Amino acid sequence: MMNRESIADVMRRLEPKVDRMIEGIGERSPHFADASGAYDDRRTDWWTSGFWPGILWLMYDVTGKEHYKEAAWPWDETLDYWLSHPTEDTHHDVGFQYLQTAVVKYMITGDSNAKRIGLNAANYLAGRYNPAGRFIRAWNGDKNGWAIIDCMMNVSLLFWASETTGDPRYKHIAMSHADTAARVFIRDDGSSNHIAVFDAETGEFREALGGQGYAADSAWSRGAAWALNGFANTYRRTGERRYLDTAKRVAHFFLSALPEDKVPYWDFRLPTLEGEPRDTSAAAIAASGLLEIADAVPEGERRLYLQGAHDILQSLTERYATWDRPDSQAILTGATGHKPAGQYVDGSLIYGDYYYIEAIAKLYGWERRVY
Repeated sequence: MMNRESIADVMRRLEPKVDRMIEGIGERSPHFADASGAYDDRRTDWWTSGFWPGILWLMYDVTGKEHYKEAAWPWDETLDYWLSHPTEDTHHDVGFQYLQTAVVKYMITGDSNAKRIGLNAANYLAGRYNPAGRFIRAWNGDKNGWAIIDCMMNVSLLFWASETTGDPRYKHIAMSHADTAARVFIRDDGSSNHIAVFDAETGEFREALGGQGYAADSAWSRGAAWALNGFANTYRRTGERRYLDTAKRVAHFFLSALPEDKVPYWDFRLPTLEGEPRDTSAAAIAASGLLEIADAVPEGERRLYLQGAHDILQSLTERYATWDRPDSQAILTGATGHKPAGQYVDGSLIYGDYYYIEAIAKLYGWERRVY
């Protein structure tokens, strides 16, 4: 396992790296970087707009250095615009966007406007709940009955809202969605579907779709990571054992399917691995979730999950990090966004960078949780 000294060394290396990211990224909203290491700039209604400010808030919380706080401060107010001016890209991923901006800002500073923005986002997410099917609708347009496994990360926004307001209805919606996700997304072997299609009127489950995975019956690795992390967080928020059991089942599948260097290919069930890219974002998301499971299980079970997280993070640190590329605006290479569509393949993804830092920070002793 990575020892305390090596973890501290990674944190020391992250500081100048993130400082250079601040200089290079500026006010842009990054999502994907190609081999050049230069991050793109997406509109701030895009689902990944919370991860860069999330990195900044996390670094401030760990180091106490004011320049991270200063760079992160305005982001929740920037994103607030989309709650009153929603677009096609304003959907269930408000969890990803506002947990790491408004919610963490309120948790760290007590800022009342950030609290307002976070609760408005929670209200928006709760409004997407379909009571007939007991799920949170994912996207907009004609996909009224579609839900996706990624939303297991977004429900933390609802748990936070219940804790903050004392109103249990947010929690009830989150748990209802989680129960449906455990039933329709998680297979007996611990692998996961990406998309579940319901009849929006009756709530009847119709079919599973492959989405960003290789096929409907394959195993998209980032989907497994979202499930692993999301169910672990749901257990931490509720104490309900069924969510921990689900997280463990997904974790066992994930760990057993990893290649030798512990970083998954973009799908665990590809007919051939030749020429196929990895997905370091899936590895980082899973590592952070494995640490949550390790904290939740009895001592005799803990080593399996802790060792898995350490192995993944050590491989990411030694094989995929850009320490030797000071001009790169990204931290991890080898990430794959949407391989079936040929989009964001074999580069860097801002959420991969975020969850890598989050996992390292957890090992370093950071205890604040927005998820």
